[in-house]
Amino acid sequence: MWIIQALVSAFFAILFIQSGLDKVFDWKGNLEWLTGHFANSFLSGMVPILLGTLTLFEVTAGVVSAVGVVEALVYKTYCFAFLGTLLCAVSLIMLFFGQRIAKDYAGAGGLVPYFILAVINLYFLA
Repeated sequence: MWIIQALVSAFFAILFIQSGLDKVFDWKGNLEWLTGHFANSFLSGMVPILLGTLTLFEVTAGVVSAVGVVEALVYKTYCFAFLGTLLCAVSLIMLFFGQRIAKDYAGAGGLVPYFILAVINLYFLA
């Protein structure tokens, strides 16, 4: 079971570290795009704080998941894998909420497989 936990944690580590760091290194571009994306929603005035919050969650989820990979491979324990997956699931809920509010239903639907993987992983880690 430890190898599955390591693989899922590695997947989430790559996904969220890349996504979070993209937001850090291209803050201006992401902020500009998201401001337009949410222009006609009640979130329009909150985009900078929401982007910062999401970025923090994504980077943290990715780093904790990366620690979970090492923990699973070296110690065959899953505390960080569980916490990382939980943070990933929360990040995915944030993303899903934003996509639905922006009426980007296809974008929201694309997040569902990731969320299902996170929930299944949480079930097996609990």
